[in-house]
Amino acid sequence: MEHKNVAQKWLTQAQTSRQAWQFCWPLLSPDKLPEIQFFGASTLHTKISCHWADLPTDQHQTLRMQLLSHISHFSSGPKMVLTRLCVALASLALHTMPQGWPQAVADMVRVYQPEKEEVNAHAQCLALLELLTVLPEEFQSCRLPQARRAQLREALAGEWTAVCPLLRQLLQRQEGNSQVKEQALRCLSSWVGLNFPLHGESEGLLQDCFAALSDPELFDTAVETIVGSISQPDCQRYTDALVNLMPLVLGLHDQLKAAARDGDMETSHGICRIAVALGETHSRTLLEQVEHWQGYLALVNMILFCTGIPGHYPVNETTSSLTLTFWYTLQDDILSFEEDKQVVYLQVYRPVYFQLVDVLLHKAHFPSEQDYTSWSSDDKEQFRIYRVDISDTLMYVYEILGAELLSKLYDRLGRLLMDTERPAAWQDTEALLFGFQAIAETIDVNYSDVIPGLIGLIPRISISNIQLADTVMYTIGSLAEWLADHPMMLGNVLPMVLQGLVKAELSVSSVSTLKRICRECRHDLAPYTHDIMTVSQVSVTIRFTNSQCMWLMQGLGFLLSALPMEEILGSLTTLITPHIQRLDTLAHQEPSPTAKLSIIHILGMLSSLFTTLDISRQDEGSEGTTPAQARPNPVVVVLQQVFTLIQTILSKWLSDSEVVEAVCGVFERSVKTLLNDFAPMVQQLSEMLGQIYSAFPQASALDLTRQMVHIFAGEKDHFSPIQALIELVTSTTLSIFQQGKRNQCSPLGFLLSLSLPLCHHQMVGSQSFCCLTEHFSEVLFCLNRHCPVLLAQWLKEGLHVPGFPSAQVSMEQKDTFSQQLLREQTNKRRVKEIVKEFSLLCRGLQGTTGYSADY
Repeated sequence: MEHKNVAQKWLTQAQTSRQAWQFCWPLLSPDKLPEIQFFGASTLHTKISCHWADLPTDQHQTLRMQLLSHISHFSSGPKMVLTRLCVALASLALHTMPQGWPQAVADMVRVYQPEKEEVNAHAQCLALLELLTVLPEEFQSCRLPQARRAQLREALAGEWTAVCPLLRQLLQRQEGNSQVKEQALRCLSSWVGLNFPLHGESEGLLQDCFAALSDPELFDTAVETIVGSISQPDCQRYTDALVNLMPLVLGLHDQLKAAARDGDMETSHGICRIAVALGETHSRTLLEQVEHWQGYLALVNMILFCTGIPGHYPVNETTSSLTLTFWYTLQDDILSFEEDKQVVYLQVYRPVYFQLVDVLLHKAHFPSEQDYTSWSSDDKEQFRIYRVDISDTLMYVYEILGAELLSKLYDRLGRLLMDTERPAAWQDTEALLFGFQAIAETIDVNYSDVIPGLIGLIPRISISNIQLADTVMYTIGSLAEWLADHPMMLGNVLPMVLQGLVKAELSVSSVSTLKRICRECRHDLAPYTHDIMTVSQVSVTIRFTNSQCMWLMQGLGFLLSALPMEEILGSLTTLITPHIQRLDTLAHQEPSPTAKLSIIHILGMLSSLFTTLDISRQDEGSEGTTPAQARPNPVVVVLQQVFTLIQTILSKWLSDSEVVEAVCGVFERSVKTLLNDFAPMVQQLSEMLGQIYSAFPQASALDLTRQMVHIFAGEKDHFSPIQALIELVTSTTLSIFQQGKRNQCSPLGFLLSLSLPLCHHQMVGSQSFCCLTEHFSEVLFCLNRHCPVLLAQWLKEGLHVPGFPSAQVSMEQKDTFSQQLLREQTNKRRVKEIVKEFSLLCRGLQGTTGYSADY
């Protein structure tokens, strides 16, 4: 690998040398290996694209003729060499058009367009098409000043008159080779980005592409070309052409139906893409062509067929998902018209949208349990995402259909559940509830007259499997705000939620729903508090994952907040006592990975509980009660009781940043929620924070310190402990910066050890790494701007240490980093790039950005 890197570096330098103009040609001789010929062609492209100014003007013509000759020679292959030569000639054309080579494309066509009787006619034709294909691509990819780009775009647009007839001629040949036609289609796709006018012969060329759809060998390429062509926003200027395309697209409907019937996913997928490209990109333009309203309505119904294409996504079909954004676009365009036009369009399209609802709910159906079990985990995840997309679409559909949509869903659900003679399949019930949930999640249904009936129907549902049960739970959760306004209906659904809590397979949906109910309806849950607390305590100890425990504790925090003051402390104590007892046992055990996880878990539960347990709102509007400040806050009482236990934990785990972070999290959440009510603990916590930070400085302690300062520094009674804490944190931090080699020789070493390599932390490749790198980039930028001399000294000292900040980087690379960094005193973005690239180098990820090119 070392020899390879040296060779690569030497070859790269050779390509940029002046001699490259000469040595590239011998490398292209017929007796050389294809790899050598490819290097010669690549060298030519490098010289023309990057070193054009080195070539005297009087040699431009000679170079052009040499390239034309070599392209002709390599027309039969190797393909990789031919392509590089074509790219080189394209680059030359872009340098010389329009003055130096006024009719470049026309000349290319004239040189390479062969007569039919020529032996190599087929190869010459493909070489010409390859050249015409890479020319726009080279234009799009090369860096050009804005004025020069505009000039070249205009010149290339003028050359379209030479390209279009050629492509039409090739596509219309009855005896034409499929390979030539496919390349002609790819050539058109390349020119599409130049926004050629879609009228006259260009319109005819696009129609020729539709004819190519009948050839199975050309179908995929023709689809890509058509979709790319009609998806250009500039096409909206050519209304007549768009109208003329509608019959061509509608003419594919029978082919689409046959493909759907035969399970031909590729064909149905391609035709759907074409229909959606026309209907979605040009929705408003086609809506405005009122004299052609029937044609566009037919196109909309064709897309509706695509939405409802038979089969379960993604196992049996992958087409329906392509259409979902179309329905939002159409709805948005209809509602953007003036009110009088809206009325007309809604008369036409509301019935279509009601059909769409039926189709979407059908597509959201789960398969049979036997089939679903056979699906892979990836298929199940894709289906879940697909249902989320359907849910979003239903939300948009509500904007057009309004309350009538909910009424129709309710009527259908009622008929299903009331029909005792023909019990409904659970999938039908689940799909209708899914529709309700999709709308209720984002639309205010508080004034809907069908929700009381829906709440009454839910207990009648015979829950026979997990998917249906989950949807019932989520539907109840989506109605939490409505239940807060109609608390008498809580008794209909809350027992179902509590039953779900004791079933492990329903833990996610039931915990989520209970949390939402506790948040929205907490002031009306007094009759159910005992049951909720009892079931929750049983479930949280044996059934839930870590995150589910946190959600549940947050919900219980909302619940406890609304209890009478005299009941909160007792209920809180009952809830957390088993966990505190377990924590006490763990605190007296020898440290172990298992004990650590349990400690962090319990502390996380307490943090979640104290995040939402907020009694401050009870004082609002209350009369004859003791002000909150005059009575102990239940959270403060509990924290004071467990403070000694927490200190015991810290005595054994002080050097473990994760445990310390969990401890600080308990207090930080409490401080944020309680604010000034936390005052009785300021003295104790300030002392504990000082002890933590002076022993093992950690970010979580700093975060909590900042929170304490923000709230209590201005309070006279607490100024003294807060001042002492700030002094201790400051002196500890300064002492770290003054410890010399113990902390990588300098303050910079301290920063770099945290921000650059992170090779010895469990953060490589994580979001935390990216975030920290950005923050420390800002620190280094500020140091360089305000004290560059010191920064230069610290860089020299810090990076001189062997193996620091990583064994992956050499002294030469560290010197380059220092030089790059010290040069940038005004460009913050560039400093971020330099630090990011160096950090990647430190982690052995060089080459993932453009950093390696600097060496």
